[in-house]
Amino acid sequence: MKIAVNTRLLLKGKLEGIGLFSNETLRRITQWHPEHQFYFIFDREYDESFIFSDNITPVIAHPQARHPYLWYLFFEYGIPLKLKTIKPDLFLSTDGWIPTKLDIPTVNVIHDLNFVHHPEFIKPVVRRYYDRYFPKFARNATRLATVSQFSQQDIHQSYQVPLDHIDVVYNGANPAYVPLSPEQQQAVKQQYTGGCDFFLFVGLIHKRKNLANIFKAFDQFKSSTPNSMKLVVVGDKKWWAGEIEDTFLHMNHRDEVVMLGRQHIDALSRLTASATALVYASLFEGFGQPIVDAYNAHTPVITSNITSMPEIAGNAAMLVNPYSVEQIAEAMYCLYSDDQLRCELINKGVARKDIFTWDRTAELLWQTIEKVLLR
Repeated sequence: MKIAVNTRLLLKGKLEGIGLFSNETLRRITQWHPEHQFYFIFDREYDESFIFSDNITPVIAHPQARHPYLWYLFFEYGIPLKLKTIKPDLFLSTDGWIPTKLDIPTVNVIHDLNFVHHPEFIKPVVRRYYDRYFPKFARNATRLATVSQFSQQDIHQSYQVPLDHIDVVYNGANPAYVPLSPEQQQAVKQQYTGGCDFFLFVGLIHKRKNLANIFKAFDQFKSSTPNSMKLVVVGDKKWWAGEIEDTFLHMNHRDEVVMLGRQHIDALSRLTASATALVYASLFEGFGQPIVDAYNAHTPVITSNITSMPEIAGNAAMLVNPYSVEQIAEAMYCLYSDDQLRCELINKGVARKDIFTWDRTAELLWQTIEKVLLR
């Protein structure tokens, strides 16, 4: 059969979140199923590394989908024009966007609806597009997949899609994340923090990631407990200006914060495996990828007690109210001061990590595709 795929987020060097999901699942699915022909539809020149197997035909549709007006043109005109030529048996989208008028079966992966619950974090023009089209993207698909039970319920309640039309397909942990020896960890600390232990924040620097409260909590932790701990922040500073920057500039201990910007996966995996704990107190997540990556690296986790994060973390993390600076600071103190607690959380994370593998993710997504192909 012919399967056309929206692959606009397969961008070399920019595989975060949904792009990573697309890369890991599509690579496996195309290689596991040589009996099918896949047509990858890009919105720009593609990198050959994304042509995973001989049964993939790359196609470029126009225009490049860079902002709402071009999103509309790409999905409502660019992709449909290519589909008329391809004549596929199924259209698959791994990023939530689909043409709203298709006469072929469609599988759509919607990762989360953060913009529904936190519209204040989205630019007005983008929010209007999401509000108008995402209900259609959800309801017009033959079948949906999503990355947590939380998101399954959220899509059902927000868009009235029947629960039995939505499959849960958990993300996998990145295999690049592995534990390091004490000697290797010390070398990482020497490189980035002058040999000091550190807490780690990983994520796009955006209000939704709650870095302002993490800064406040770290300041409180440092003020109440004399110590040499650092806070290492890894992430693109695209939304740095405003509340996050202001909070940082008013910190008493901002000299103890190490801002590294975006890091290659090799450096990020070594930082994760060397951290005293990952601090991932986001305000909203459909999954929470750094949680399971930290489990693979044998690193304890502090994460939020809301949205999908308790589901993904299970019993292997310290759960905090992300709106409570005091709770985040207390969790920092507990993992700084209690080696036994750290060991317990590491062991629980190791026991849990095999739930989240990309092989399992790809197999579950393929099962969703087969439900549509074989119906």
